[in-house]
Amino acid sequence: MLSQQDLLFLFTETRAQSELICSFLEIEDYVVQPRENVSPPKWHLGHTTWFFEEFVLKDHNKDYELYDKNSAYVFNSYYESVGEKVVRTDRGNLSRPTVAWVYAYRNYVTKAIINFLEQTEISKELCGILEIGCHHEKQHQELLLTDIKFILGNNPLLPVYNKQFEENPIEDFEAEWLKIEEGVYEVGHQSNDFCYDNELGVHKTYLQNFEISTKLVTNREYLEFMEDGGYEDVLLWHAEGWDWKNSNKISSPLYWHKINGEWHQYTLSGLIRLIPDAPVNHISYFEAFAYAQWKEARLPTEAEWEIAQKQFKWGTRWEWTESAYSPYPGFKTAAGALGEYNGKFMVNQKVLRGSSVATSEKHARHTYRNFFQPELRWQFTSLRLAK
Repeated sequence: MLSQQDLLFLFTETRAQSELICSFLEIEDYVVQPRENVSPPKWHLGHTTWFFEEFVLKDHNKDYELYDKNSAYVFNSYYESVGEKVVRTDRGNLSRPTVAWVYAYRNYVTKAIINFLEQTEISKELCGILEIGCHHEKQHQELLLTDIKFILGNNPLLPVYNKQFEENPIEDFEAEWLKIEEGVYEVGHQSNDFCYDNELGVHKTYLQNFEISTKLVTNREYLEFMEDGGYEDVLLWHAEGWDWKNSNKISSPLYWHKINGEWHQYTLSGLIRLIPDAPVNHISYFEAFAYAQWKEARLPTEAEWEIAQKQFKWGTRWEWTESAYSPYPGFKTAAGALGEYNGKFMVNQKVLRGSSVATSEKHARHTYRNFFQPELRWQFTSLRLAK
């Protein structure tokens, strides 16, 4: 666990990073909500502030005065045990509080946390809550980037967010198949560094012989799947995936645009020609599964990925796995409202492993268990084949 001084540094660094991400926005960008699972940037800034106010200052600093009595109602997300909240679909209707108000709220809470840490010796338990709060905000930094991309990517003008943002690093090497021998392996978080409760505890699992690619699937390879009729071949798809594809008229990854017969891709640095050798991006689990079927391969399980990951590079895309998001043996939710953080979502979701170009510094680790519904693709998602 971090010392109180290290925690203070992590907190101030994290708070500044969220505001740096938003510094590239125009004021009008802060309120837009194109769909339910995309939140306005203003809401992210307020929600991550409310977390510290609700779980640290309100409960542990007797001298703290709430900035506003409505903050919890406006910025609570899914913590049912905490109280009433604005319905998720209505976050984009919040023209008030204003962006200026949200920044003033952030400043008020940030200063209160800093003063609290500088003047009070806190318990190990509270240090743990503060560390969770910092990593919770780092999660929202990635969500900020992906939500901003969806907001701007649905603007007919396809505006630039940040010309310097590089989201298509190329894996400049030939793909190889790693062979992993069958046996009993240990998975789960084993160090004293930070992790979420869903990464605990360490347990043994038996794996059959398998092979896994050292390289993510590229745009060029995925385009071959498309041109071979992959989106029209019902035999490649789950029934639910086939219905999703047809209902939503899906025929290419998110943010792909065919202009004058040539594929382009919208990125945070603007609309560019598709880079053939870059890893494919913004695909759903359904699409990843169909592609793997077309290649007569499969997706790795999360245990296979974790055991093999030390032998390949990862970190530019979240990688879909074949594993359902479920508890590890012995999993227990935390007491109180923080128990709603991970455990309540362990149903109808698929695990993704790795991290992405949008993942915040000091937040990626090989045991991280990201999870989303199989149809979602606004995150930086890709696939690695196994067999």
